[in-house]
Amino acid sequence: MSHSNVNAVNFAGVNLAQDVDGCQHDVVTNSSARRSYHHGDLRNALARAAAGLAASGGPDAVTIRGAAREVGVTPTAAYRHFANQADLLLAAQDLAITGMAAAMAGHLSQVPSEGDPVDLAVARLLSTGRGYIQFAVEEPGIFRTCFTGYLDRPEGSDPDLPGRAPYALLGEMLDQLVEVGYLAPEDRPGAEAGPWAAVHGLAMLLIDGPLRGITRAEQEAAVDRTLAMTVRGLATGPEAERRRDR
Repeated sequence: MSHSNVNAVNFAGVNLAQDVDGCQHDVVTNSSARRSYHHGDLRNALARAAAGLAASGGPDAVTIRGAAREVGVTPTAAYRHFANQADLLLAAQDLAITGMAAAMAGHLSQVPSEGDPVDLAVARLLSTGRGYIQFAVEEPGIFRTCFTGYLDRPEGSDPDLPGRAPYALLGEMLDQLVEVGYLAPEDRPGAEAGPWAAVHGLAMLLIDGPLRGITRAEQEAAVDRTLAMTVRGLATGPEAERRRDR
Protein backbone atom coordinates (compact mmCIF):
# COMPACT_ATOMS: atom_id res chain seq x y z
CA MET A 1 0.00 0.00 0.00
CA SER A 2 1.36 3.39 -0.91
CA HIS A 3 1.47 6.32 1.49
CA SER A 4 0.69 8.78 -1.31
CA ASN A 5 -3.08 8.74 -1.00
CA VAL A 6 -5.36 9.02 1.97
CA ASN A 7 -8.70 7.29 1.71
CA ALA A 8 -11.20 7.20 4.53
CA VAL A 9 -13.83 4.74 5.56
CA ASN A 10 -16.71 6.00 7.66
CA PHE A 11 -17.85 3.81 10.53
CA ALA A 12 -20.76 5.11 12.56
CA GLY A 13 -19.81 8.72 12.02
CA VAL A 14 -16.05 8.42 12.54
CA ASN A 15 -13.78 9.01 9.57
CA LEU A 16 -10.90 6.57 9.79
CA ALA A 17 -7.98 6.87 7.42
CA GLN A 18 -7.29 3.72 5.44
CA ASP A 19 -3.78 4.73 4.43
CA VAL A 20 -2.40 7.49 6.59
CA ASP A 21 0.45 9.83 5.70
CA GLY A 22 2.62 10.24 8.75
CA CYS A 23 2.07 6.68 9.92
CA GLN A 24 5.12 5.36 8.13
CA HIS A 25 6.94 2.81 10.20
CA ASP A 26 10.71 2.93 10.53
CA VAL A 27 12.27 0.33 8.28
CA VAL A 28 15.66 -0.84 9.44
CA THR A 29 18.12 -0.96 6.58
CA ASN A 30 21.56 -2.47 6.38
CA SER A 31 23.06 0.89 5.48
CA SER A 32 21.54 2.52 8.57
CA ALA A 33 22.95 -0.26 10.74
CA ARG A 34 26.36 0.28 9.19
CA ARG A 35 26.20 4.07 9.65
CA SER A 36 25.06 3.80 13.28
CA TYR A 37 27.79 1.36 14.32
CA HIS A 38 30.46 2.65 16.62
CA HIS A 39 32.74 0.91 19.05
CA GLY A 40 30.80 -0.35 22.05
CA ASP A 41 27.47 -0.63 20.22
CA LEU A 42 28.20 -3.70 18.12
CA ARG A 43 25.36 -5.80 19.53
CA ASN A 44 22.71 -3.23 18.59
CA ALA A 45 24.32 -2.65 15.21
CA LEU A 46 24.22 -6.37 14.47
CA ALA A 47 20.57 -6.57 15.57
CA ARG A 48 19.67 -3.69 13.25
CA ALA A 49 21.60 -5.33 10.41
CA ALA A 50 19.74 -8.58 11.06
CA ALA A 51 16.42 -6.74 10.89
CA GLY A 52 17.54 -5.21 7.61
CA LEU A 53 18.33 -8.66 6.23
CA ALA A 54 14.89 -9.83 7.38
CA ALA A 55 13.24 -6.90 5.63
CA SER A 56 14.78 -7.85 2.30
CA GLY A 57 14.76 -11.63 2.57
CA GLY A 58 12.60 -12.72 5.50
CA PRO A 59 13.78 -14.64 8.57
CA ASP A 60 15.76 -17.16 6.52
CA ALA A 61 18.06 -14.34 5.37
CA VAL A 62 19.19 -13.59 8.93
CA THR A 63 22.64 -15.08 9.56
CA ILE A 64 25.56 -14.19 11.81
CA ARG A 65 27.89 -14.00 8.82
CA GLY A 66 25.48 -11.80 6.85
CA ALA A 67 24.90 -9.36 9.71
CA ALA A 68 28.63 -9.16 10.41
CA ARG A 69 29.31 -8.41 6.76
CA GLU A 70 26.72 -5.63 6.71
CA VAL A 71 28.18 -3.98 9.80
CA GLY A 72 31.76 -4.47 8.63
CA VAL A 73 33.11 -6.79 11.31
CA THR A 74 34.24 -10.40 11.35
CA PRO A 75 31.86 -13.25 12.23
CA THR A 76 34.11 -13.95 15.21
CA ALA A 77 33.37 -10.47 16.57
CA ALA A 78 29.64 -11.04 16.06
CA TYR A 79 29.75 -14.33 17.94
CA ARG A 80 30.94 -12.46 21.03
CA HIS A 81 27.46 -10.92 21.20
CA PHE A 82 25.22 -13.65 19.75
CA ALA A 83 25.71 -17.33 20.50
CA ASN A 84 24.15 -18.52 17.26
CA GLN A 85 21.76 -17.64 14.44
CA ALA A 86 18.69 -18.23 16.62
CA ASP A 87 19.99 -15.75 19.20
CA LEU A 88 20.48 -13.12 16.49
CA LEU A 89 17.05 -13.88 15.03
CA LEU A 90 15.49 -13.20 18.44
CA ALA A 91 17.01 -9.73 18.41
CA ALA A 92 15.77 -9.13 14.86
CA GLN A 93 12.34 -10.38 15.88
CA ASP A 94 12.12 -7.89 18.73
CA LEU A 95 12.90 -5.04 16.33
CA ALA A 96 10.39 -6.39 13.81
CA ILE A 97 7.58 -6.59 16.35
CA THR A 98 8.43 -3.15 17.67
CA GLY A 99 8.04 -1.85 14.11
CA MET A 100 4.68 -3.57 13.73
CA ALA A 101 3.45 -2.12 17.03
CA ALA A 102 4.59 1.34 15.94
CA ALA A 103 2.67 0.99 12.67
CA MET A 104 -0.48 0.05 14.58
CA ALA A 105 0.00 2.93 17.01
CA GLY A 106 0.53 5.32 14.09
CA HIS A 107 -2.86 4.43 12.67
CA LEU A 108 -4.40 4.65 16.12
CA SER A 109 -3.11 8.20 16.55
CA GLN A 110 -5.21 9.32 13.58
CA VAL A 111 -8.52 8.51 15.27
CA PRO A 112 -10.26 11.67 16.53
CA SER A 113 -10.10 12.30 20.26
CA GLU A 114 -13.64 13.66 20.53
CA GLY A 115 -16.96 12.19 19.51
CA ASP A 116 -19.38 9.44 20.47
CA PRO A 117 -17.53 7.11 22.89
CA VAL A 118 -18.81 3.93 21.24
CA ASP A 119 -17.98 5.13 17.73
CA LEU A 120 -14.50 6.14 18.84
CA ALA A 121 -13.80 2.84 20.61
CA VAL A 122 -14.83 0.90 17.51
CA ALA A 123 -12.78 3.20 15.30
CA ARG A 124 -9.70 2.58 17.44
CA LEU A 125 -10.05 -1.17 17.05
CA LEU A 126 -10.49 -0.79 13.29
CA SER A 127 -7.45 1.45 13.05
CA THR A 128 -5.14 -1.00 14.81
CA GLY A 129 -6.34 -3.84 12.60
CA ARG A 130 -5.80 -1.77 9.47
CA GLY A 131 -2.32 -0.82 10.64
CA TYR A 132 -1.47 -4.47 11.25
CA ILE A 133 -2.54 -5.55 7.77
CA GLN A 134 -0.90 -2.59 6.05
CA PHE A 135 2.38 -3.33 7.82
CA ALA A 136 2.25 -6.94 6.62
CA VAL A 137 1.63 -5.91 3.01
CA GLU A 138 4.30 -3.21 2.96
CA GLU A 139 6.94 -5.10 4.96
CA PRO A 140 6.34 -8.81 4.34
CA GLY A 141 9.89 -9.84 5.25
CA ILE A 142 9.74 -8.06 8.59
CA PHE A 143 6.19 -9.29 9.19
CA ARG A 144 7.19 -12.92 8.64
CA THR A 145 10.09 -12.43 11.04
CA CYS A 146 7.65 -11.33 13.75
CA PHE A 147 6.16 -14.82 13.83
CA THR A 148 8.93 -17.12 12.70
CA GLY A 149 9.13 -20.13 14.91
CA TYR A 150 7.59 -18.77 17.24
CA LEU A 151 11.01 -18.46 18.88
CA ASP A 152 11.55 -19.62 22.45
CA ARG A 153 12.86 -16.86 24.65
CA PRO A 154 15.71 -17.42 27.10
CA GLU A 155 14.76 -18.19 30.68
CA GLY A 156 14.48 -15.00 32.69
CA SER A 157 13.51 -12.82 29.73
CA ASP A 158 11.30 -9.83 30.43
CA PRO A 159 7.67 -10.89 29.70
CA ASP A 160 6.97 -7.31 28.62
CA LEU A 161 9.44 -7.39 25.75
CA PRO A 162 8.31 -5.67 22.53
CA GLY A 163 6.93 -8.99 21.31
CA ARG A 164 3.87 -8.44 23.47
CA ALA A 165 3.20 -4.90 22.29
CA PRO A 166 0.70 -5.65 19.47
CA TYR A 167 -1.17 -8.11 21.71
CA ALA A 168 -1.26 -5.60 24.56
CA LEU A 169 -2.48 -2.87 22.22
CA LEU A 170 -5.31 -5.09 20.98
CA GLY A 171 -6.20 -5.86 24.58
CA GLU A 172 -6.46 -2.16 25.37
CA MET A 173 -8.84 -1.66 22.43
CA LEU A 174 -11.04 -4.52 23.61
CA ASP A 175 -11.06 -3.15 27.16
CA GLN A 176 -12.31 0.15 25.77
CA LEU A 177 -15.13 -1.65 23.95
CA VAL A 178 -16.21 -3.11 27.29
CA GLU A 179 -15.98 0.29 28.99
CA VAL A 180 -18.36 1.90 26.47
CA GLY A 181 -20.78 -1.03 26.53
CA TYR A 182 -20.12 -2.38 23.04
CA LEU A 183 -18.58 -5.69 24.18
CA ALA A 184 -20.19 -7.58 27.06
CA PRO A 185 -17.83 -7.97 30.06
CA GLU A 186 -18.40 -11.72 30.19
CA ASP A 187 -17.14 -11.98 26.60
CA ARG A 188 -13.92 -10.07 27.27
CA PRO A 189 -11.66 -12.89 28.60
CA GLY A 190 -9.65 -14.27 25.70
CA ALA A 191 -11.38 -12.02 23.17
CA GLU A 192 -8.03 -11.15 21.55
CA ALA A 193 -7.94 -14.46 19.68
CA GLY A 194 -10.80 -13.76 17.27
CA PRO A 195 -9.79 -10.30 16.00
CA TRP A 196 -6.12 -11.25 15.81
CA ALA A 197 -6.89 -14.44 13.88
CA ALA A 198 -9.02 -12.46 11.43
CA VAL A 199 -6.48 -9.76 10.61
CA HIS A 200 -3.50 -12.13 10.70
CA GLY A 201 -5.24 -14.61 8.44
CA LEU A 202 -6.09 -11.92 5.90
CA ALA A 203 -2.55 -10.54 6.08
CA MET A 204 -1.10 -13.95 5.29
CA LEU A 205 -3.53 -14.45 2.40
CA LEU A 206 -2.43 -11.10 0.99
CA ILE A 207 1.31 -11.69 1.21
CA ASP A 208 1.68 -15.46 0.82
CA GLY A 209 -1.68 -16.83 -0.26
CA PRO A 210 -4.18 -16.72 -3.12
CA LEU A 211 -5.03 -13.03 -2.52
CA ARG A 212 -1.45 -11.96 -3.17
CA GLY A 213 -2.14 -10.77 -6.72
CA ILE A 214 -5.39 -8.86 -6.22
CA THR A 215 -5.67 -5.17 -7.04
CA ARG A 216 -5.37 -2.45 -4.44
CA ALA A 217 -9.12 -1.77 -4.64
CA GLU A 218 -9.87 -5.46 -4.08
CA GLN A 219 -7.38 -5.52 -1.24
CA GLU A 220 -9.00 -2.56 0.50
CA ALA A 221 -12.45 -4.11 0.04
CA ALA A 222 -11.22 -7.35 1.63
CA VAL A 223 -9.77 -5.41 4.57
CA ASP A 224 -13.01 -3.47 5.02
CA ARG A 225 -15.14 -6.64 4.99
CA THR A 226 -12.87 -8.50 7.38
CA LEU A 227 -12.76 -5.64 9.88
CA ALA A 228 -16.52 -5.04 9.64
CA MET A 229 -17.25 -8.72 10.33
CA THR A 230 -14.81 -8.68 13.23
CA VAL A 231 -16.50 -5.66 14.79
CA ARG A 232 -19.95 -7.20 14.36
CA GLY A 233 -18.74 -10.34 16.11
CA LEU A 234 -17.80 -8.26 19.15
CA ALA A 235 -21.17 -6.49 19.36
CA THR A 236 -22.49 -8.30 22.43
CA GLY A 237 -22.87 -5.43 24.90
CA PRO A 238 -25.93 -3.30 25.74
CA GLU A 239 -24.82 -0.37 23.59
CA ALA A 240 -24.45 -2.63 20.58
CA GLU A 241 -27.95 -4.01 21.20
CA ARG A 242 -29.43 -0.51 21.42
CA ARG A 243 -27.79 0.48 18.15
CA ARG A 244 -29.19 -2.55 16.38
CA ASP A 245 -32.68 -1.64 17.59
CA ARG A 246 -32.54 1.86 16.09
